[in-house]
Amino acid sequence: MSTEVVARLKREILIDSLPVEISTGRLTKIEKPEGSLPLRLNRQHAAVLGLLHALCLLALVPWLFSWSGLVLAVAGHFVFGMLGINVGYHRLLTHRGFKCPKWLEHSLAVLGICNLQDSPARWVAIHRLHHQHSDRQPDPHSPHAGFWWGHMGWVIFQNRVHDKPIQFERYARDLLRDRFYLKLAAQKRWIGIYAGHALLFFLAGFILGWSGSGTVTGGLQLGLSWLVWGVFVRTVFVWHGTWAVNSLTHRIGYRNYDTADDSRNHWLVALLTHGEGWHNNHHAQQRSAAHGHKWWEFDMAWWVIRAFESVGLASHVVRPKPAV
Repeated sequence: MSTEVVARLKREILIDSLPVEISTGRLTKIEKPEGSLPLRLNRQHAAVLGLLHALCLLALVPWLFSWSGLVLAVAGHFVFGMLGINVGYHRLLTHRGFKCPKWLEHSLAVLGICNLQDSPARWVAIHRLHHQHSDRQPDPHSPHAGFWWGHMGWVIFQNRVHDKPIQFERYARDLLRDRFYLKLAAQKRWIGIYAGHALLFFLAGFILGWSGSGTVTGGLQLGLSWLVWGVFVRTVFVWHGTWAVNSLTHRIGYRNYDTADDSRNHWLVALLTHGEGWHNNHHAQQRSAAHGHKWWEFDMAWWVIRAFESVGLASHVVRPKPAV
């Protein structure tokens, strides 16, 4: 049997295992993950998501607006969102796209925690599970099980496969060997880190506002402004950016690579997530630290990793392979 025939048969077997319309190559509807059925609301997650979205509405109160708060929200999107989630949680911890000193790795993980997207180990486990079963029923958040399921429904409903460390340990064993990550996951210390960083935002604003105005009211105004804009608004914005990668870039966009899933590249998602929206590229070459593969696919997180490398803070950086 020729090599070409073998390759074609392998491809057909792979395609047949997916809910694909052969004529179009587009994925059709799949069932929600078996571990989430029957659907049971995760009351804690639902309450936190609802509360944070409600607190974001305080940004509409004129008294709570400040230009410094707005600057903190934008800067936080880069510092906590890009460095913490994109560079730290995703490209470093999940895919090991580069290596760095332990102090820097742990620092990036703490920045990631400040987005309230769960402990590093559970985040990594869920994302690795997504890659293992992408756009098939075990995928934790495929939008082909429903767009809103892929965007945020999977967060607020329980899934027996990854609810507790004992369940997701097999997908993040390398992280859980590190006591730092084990304690964060097992003892819920990551929640305290998020609460502590929110308190620091408020206290810093309060002290600056009090010293500038000479009144407690002035301190409260700036402190609450920094809390609302620098923490609540920024956190929710980063949430939806991360979730848009799960939902939008598995439904709309273009493909540079013929992957077995329905991953796609979308320029707007990439812009809002510092390069994560080049999702088809990422699924094609998962370990690559660079997600933008075309010259015009701007990937800011990749340039940060390159900067780390240039000053000796990153090594063994995995670069994309040339397209065949």
